[in-house]
Amino acid sequence: LCQSHQSPAPNPSPFPLNGFLPASDSKHLEKKPGRRKKMWIGLGLVLAAGSLALLTGLLVWHFHLRSNVKVRRVYIGSMGISHQRFLSAHEDPNSPEFTNLASLVSMKVLNFLSLYLHKPYSLKVDATGSTSILPIYQHAAFSEKSSASDSESWFSKDSSFIARLLFFSVKSFTIHVNKAGTFDSPGFPDSTYPPNVYLQWRLRADPRHRVQLDFHTLILEDDCQQDFIKIYDSLVPIEHRALTEQCGYPHKSLTFLSSGNVMLLTLVTSEEKEFPGFRVNYAQIPLTEQECGGTLTENKGTLSTPFFPSNYPPKTSCVWNIEVPQENFVKVQFNRFFIGNESADCPNDYVEVNNERLCGRNLKSTVIIRQSNKMTINFKSDLSYVDQGFSAEYEAFIPTNPCPGRFQCTNNLCINKTLQCDGWNDCGDSSDEDNCTCNASQMKCRNGRCKPKFWRCNGLDDCGDNTDEENCTKCEPGKFSCRNGRCISGKLECNGKDECGDGSDESKCEKSLVLNQCSEFTFHCKNGHCISKLNPECDGEEDCDDGSDEADCSTSRRTGALVSWAVRSRERTTSRSQTQSGTYSWIPSSALTSDLCLCRYSQADQWEALLGLHIQSQTNEWTVRKNIKRIIAHPDYNDYTFNNDIALMELDGEITLNQYIWPICLPSPTYDVPAGQEAWITGWGATREGGMAATVLQKAEVRIINSTVCNGLMSEDITDGMLCAGILQGGVDACQGDSGGPLSITSASGQAFLAGVVSWGDGCGLRNKPGIYTRVTKYRNWIKENCGV
Repeated sequence: LCQSHQSPAPNPSPFPLNGFLPASDSKHLEKKPGRRKKMWIGLGLVLAAGSLALLTGLLVWHFHLRSNVKVRRVYIGSMGISHQRFLSAHEDPNSPEFTNLASLVSMKVLNFLSLYLHKPYSLKVDATGSTSILPIYQHAAFSEKSSASDSESWFSKDSSFIARLLFFSVKSFTIHVNKAGTFDSPGFPDSTYPPNVYLQWRLRADPRHRVQLDFHTLILEDDCQQDFIKIYDSLVPIEHRALTEQCGYPHKSLTFLSSGNVMLLTLVTSEEKEFPGFRVNYAQIPLTEQECGGTLTENKGTLSTPFFPSNYPPKTSCVWNIEVPQENFVKVQFNRFFIGNESADCPNDYVEVNNERLCGRNLKSTVIIRQSNKMTINFKSDLSYVDQGFSAEYEAFIPTNPCPGRFQCTNNLCINKTLQCDGWNDCGDSSDEDNCTCNASQMKCRNGRCKPKFWRCNGLDDCGDNTDEENCTKCEPGKFSCRNGRCISGKLECNGKDECGDGSDESKCEKSLVLNQCSEFTFHCKNGHCISKLNPECDGEEDCDDGSDEADCSTSRRTGALVSWAVRSRERTTSRSQTQSGTYSWIPSSALTSDLCLCRYSQADQWEALLGLHIQSQTNEWTVRKNIKRIIAHPDYNDYTFNNDIALMELDGEITLNQYIWPICLPSPTYDVPAGQEAWITGWGATREGGMAATVLQKAEVRIINSTVCNGLMSEDITDGMLCAGILQGGVDACQGDSGGPLSITSASGQAFLAGVVSWGDGCGLRNKPGIYTRVTKYRNWIKENCGV
């Protein structure tokens, strides 16, 4: 989607650091030495000395002699009241019940604080209630009179952000969630949230119900030390009851549940870099007696944590008792496992099987066998920091034949026998690749593994012992391999000189070079200079003298959405997941008024763009419809080889950007996308070969594949204008209906770049058949010539 944009006027240059403007004629302003000059110098020194003495005296008086300075501080703490039943009247500050209880609480708090604060202060109590373990919580704010030297006074450290509250405006909202609803951060979605605020949303459900929060949108600053939200399983910010802390643009589950009928959401912002904020849906769900666990007696079945794939609640305890028929053993395989951080003893949340605790995030495809027909699985979560949980399946098996008709891995996983000795680690522990006899299409690694011959000398250690990268035509040991093919001494790398001639020996150094000569491997600044640094655009550092490598990185002036349409139906199979609304805001949906493809029917009036769409059949308040003003197909497109498979669509009018409609950066022609880099494909295509198109926008993670390897896999049909990406084991891929969609990568600074456009492929997610994408860097100049970005 190409749009014309006007660049803003450049910012005026700042004053020199010494605070003086340079004179236009310095010689004209020079003074001759003489008696008057000496007199003024002496007078200036006397005045300077007097000013310094006055300033020193003021500082000493302010910090050491001055008393009764009023300093406003904010303290946050919490307390529980035992043997006191919570009454609805406690929510009414005008009720006698509240007045009596507040008086008791004030007295207790004042007595407690007198141990730490030795100056007069006032106390204001704001009551909120709960029917959980702590019947009532008190949130206290103190205005203390003290001297400036008392800055080390005690305050609660229950919350990580308390010290910053001294500078924030604090505001609270109370919501009864007995009816489902929505609330937004301030300004959302029309503007960014305000700086320097601390906001609280106190949520209460009916008794015997949970509070459920489900984020519709969450876009904050990436640095959690600046802006963040925090959710608590209480009505005040008690750190050991914190369920999660989030910042940036998280992609994992953002649905949270309380253990009881209360929950607190806080938003803390700094003074810089405001972002859109959030929209969150709330509701209450009944608190039932049995939400997980039970007795399982079938030969095969499934189990998962409560509310999976949403985050499980805190204080959860589940027990599954599996009992299969006699003379059978039982095994359980974890398909997805996200339970806290991995540690030796799993002190917080854990799954316990066979008296062994499991936690962490690396247990996918783990198989546990019990040499009995019975197995007990326990799951426990503590008071804080929840996660997505696990999903698993169990199965009964005969001890003498644990994998009927399949290959048994050392880790007890069962796989198809056709996957044995094919060069891929399908078991996860490589046991399917041990003790193999290599066939004619494979090479033998020193460690005994068999790998496809076309992986030799591809720059990657596929064998695991570097056998496949030995004796290749490359630079000798101790020499540096330039991108242009030259070999130089390794000692010349990062020496501040362009020894390669293309700057590649200085491209990954601490400081980039401004080069005298530009090449196809160097970044071109707008002022005509070239720099050696690899992928300098939008990395947060200005490398060009004119700053053009960082210009417009957060706006749409250097970006657009490219649309490329394959001219054949592509049937592929894929393993993908649904996106969160607004996650991939640069993806347009185009509706065609005819069944024929763009190559034959390229009239602009037959197309329209739907921006901000998440579910294909459902438009909403974020969806924008735009007609297409013109279509520019690449003049050298080849409908036989699919080379130059790219086209541009220009909208018929301007659009307003928001969190659902946002551009993606176009890389420079010299942007390097290395093999092995993670990338994301997104679209509404079929989720399996020959299947129906998806309704909800899908996403899948793939990796960039070496062009030499890809060319060998795809019968030498790969051109310089094509990029290969996928998972060579199969199962993850773009599919029919994804054509024209983006292949995006993320730089180290978090900036998204458009690396490729879905073009063609052989089948859908087949093993050793990667997806083929139009390589955007090869068409960067053509794009600029036709639409100016």
